[in-house]
Amino acid sequence: MTEENVFFFPVGDFCRRDLITCPVEATVVDLAAIMREKNVSSIIVREGEAPVGIITDRDLRNKVVSRGKDPATLTARAIMSEPLITVPEESYLFDVVCIMSRHHIHRVGVVDGEGRLCGMVNESDILRVQTHSPQLLLRDLQIAENLEDLKKVYRGIQGLVVFLSRSGVRTKDLIKLIASLNDSIVLRLIELLRRERFVDLPEGFVFMVLGSEGRGEQTLSTDQDNAIICADGLDDKALGRIEAFSQALIDGLIQIGVPECPGGIMAKNPFWRRSLKDWSVALDQWISVPSPENILNFSMFADIRGVWGDMSLVDSLKSAVIRRAMEEDLFLSRMAANVVRFVPPLGMFGTLKVEKQGPYRGLIDLKKAGIFAITEGVKVMCLARGRLGGGTREKIQWLKEQEVLPPKQADDLDAAFSLLVFYRLRGQVDSIRAGYEPNNYINPAKLNRLELGRLRLSLEVVKSFQTTLSTHFRLNMLRN
Repeated sequence: MTEENVFFFPVGDFCRRDLITCPVEATVVDLAAIMREKNVSSIIVREGEAPVGIITDRDLRNKVVSRGKDPATLTARAIMSEPLITVPEESYLFDVVCIMSRHHIHRVGVVDGEGRLCGMVNESDILRVQTHSPQLLLRDLQIAENLEDLKKVYRGIQGLVVFLSRSGVRTKDLIKLIASLNDSIVLRLIELLRRERFVDLPEGFVFMVLGSEGRGEQTLSTDQDNAIICADGLDDKALGRIEAFSQALIDGLIQIGVPECPGGIMAKNPFWRRSLKDWSVALDQWISVPSPENILNFSMFADIRGVWGDMSLVDSLKSAVIRRAMEEDLFLSRMAANVVRFVPPLGMFGTLKVEKQGPYRGLIDLKKAGIFAITEGVKVMCLARGRLGGGTREKIQWLKEQEVLPPKQADDLDAAFSLLVFYRLRGQVDSIRAGYEPNNYINPAKLNRLELGRLRLSLEVVKSFQTTLSTHFRLNMLRN
């Protein structure tokens, strides 16, 4: 992708959505205080909800300070530049450059399809996107000195992914990039914590990630799933420092913007922070009682990946997971049965079943529709053959090489997984561009005929794979 190409992408992909405003009747003292608090060099002036002008730090210098005006009595209306020049969010960045040059201005408002102000773009943004790259984010990450710096980098990941997805970068490369940048943020946060508060942090433990993070398959809507393994025999003082560190690390990630796990699967919780011996005991307990909760817990540990610390502890626990899994056919069958419960939303005559009520009415949850069945089903088949770790596509290829899955079915499964993840990531990008939080839902009504057909075929592949799982693990022999 060349810099020339950048200028022919919609300005909505690059504009800043966090708008700072003040009413026309605000005093210069008030608006200057807002600008200082928000650390911005401009503020949008509104009358009611309508944007009517803009005030920059240059206006404060030229229209207030240099003229000796009283900022306590002067209002925003008196010094604002008007009107606020705007462009539609679908305008090319090249159009914005031309407008700035023509009007001798440094900032332009961005409006949505209904004419409402939804963002701003300035000269600095344009300079930034010319070098918009993972390398730039990593450079910012290397010089980050506090949580606020890391928060900006974390936000930048979303912007970068939006930018690169619009540039035609392949989904699998975007997923790999997200995982790499998220790991880098965690490592930088650990580095800052050790330097500032935990210089005495003991050795003999490892921080690891689980689930989709462990597989390196996060998208833009992924909460925390992590845990800690402590070496056996650590004294109370060492364990106390590790506990304090885990609290600071997870709280720091939350402050940066990484959502906490609704189910509490985080290293700061004692349940997810244990010695190697205690984890082995827990694995035995989970397998002995294949309840839904224990199946979920065990499944999370089938995707463990060490991020920082003593990686030999992760290797030891992986060996324990594989050994116990291969010893317990019944437990694996229960895991497979759990996967088969998530029936793809296929209706009669090729129709798709959507949510009937609630906030997601008319939408489809792609994770429940097929992604979960593929990731978990493939995981169970690999565990039965002693394979643990890696991404879903790697596992599918391995199952193909091991002749567990026929070549065509493996290829179809790989294609279905790739398509579902692509649709999910595209939906998340669209949500971010529209100013919403990303999630796992898409609106099938917004898909064209070809896209709908591909979605149906992918869900049919998932359904066929679930039949394979039922046969492979003899689920018809299971008692409820």
